Amino acid sequence: MNCTICRDLARVFEAGLSEYTEARSAACSRVSSNLLAMKNVDMERARYELEEHRLVCVSAIRALALLPKLDVPTRLKQLAS
Repeated sequence: MNCTICRDLARVFEAGLSEYTEARSAACSRVSSNLLAMKNVDMERARYELEEHRLVCVSAIRALALLPKLDVPTRLKQLAS
């Protein structure tokens, strides 16, 4: 995407996801479930913000508009025959 906000939000989400994965696999996660829960909330919040931005982002909308449209009923009929 050409949108800097999309890139930044995606980077924040990926960082949160890796922190959550690291915290989940750490031995201390058995002791500190609060830390694990906070990392999960941070990761989900970042994912939600990214999805919300992509709904209104002009760059993301343009990228989706350029994708070829699939005529699903026609494709299903072709596959069935």
